Amino acid sequence: MIEKNKKLTLALLALPTLLAAGCATTPPSNPDDLCAIFREKDDWYHDAAKSARRWNTPIATMMATLHQESRFVHDAKPPRTKILWFIPGPRPSDAYGYAQALGPTWKSYQRDSSNYGADRDDFADAIDFVGWYHNTSQRQCSIKPNDTYHLYLAYHEGQGGYNRRTYRNKKWLQDVAHKVSARAQNYQRQLNSCEASLKKRKKFLGLF
Repeated sequence: MIEKNKKLTLALLALPTLLAAGCATTPPSNPDDLCAIFREKDDWYHDAAKSARRWNTPIATMMATLHQESRFVHDAKPPRTKILWFIPGPRPSDAYGYAQALGPTWKSYQRDSSNYGADRDDFADAIDFVGWYHNTSQRQCSIKPNDTYHLYLAYHEGQGGYNRRTYRNKKWLQDVAHKVSARAQNYQRQLNSCEASLKKRKKFLGLF
């Protein structure tokens, strides 16, 4: 009986940790509302604000990029190709995680940011990666920090591809970049209405 009670106590103690882990990896319930996202995911605003300060990239732009890339699914991968239209084939790339970062690009981020333990399925690392990548595009492609449209084109094509204007004949990509830009503008309007309360919330919790 004592042993059984001991196991029950350990299970109850572990429950909050398991619930917190599950909550951390599930996508936001309302991905179209940035204020709702940050209220649901306690640490995300802090992580986004930290990346924005470090890499001079607006929170709304980074979050719109993540929404487009993964819909905030932590372990997202590109869909498999099809063999004979129905047999699952290999994936087109090793893109993975919130930011759909490629393996070699992620290693460059780890080196440049000295964040060698970063994981692609960790939100804090993923949004820091997006900030780093957009900052690199700002410098290498002469794109302004709040120019989400061109930053997303560079995110998709790479800085070299962007400078070669490889996106010019990709109408579909230009349409997606316009969509990401519009979402960033909407996110920014939402953030303007709630950021003060988000900052107060973090101070209240003692995280700043």
